[in-house]
Amino acid sequence: MLKDKKAIIIGDRDGIPGPAIEECIKTAGADVVFSSTECFV
Repeated sequence: MLKDKKAIIIGDRDGIPGPAIEECIKTAGADVVFSSTECFV
């Protein structure tokens, strides 16, 4: 479903961090062009 797609990932410090989402997205076949973990307080 995500094969050969580009992805921008914004994780949450108190939720799911960016690197964790990034690993899942890479496994699904997407190319991660940006990944960050932010604090939305």
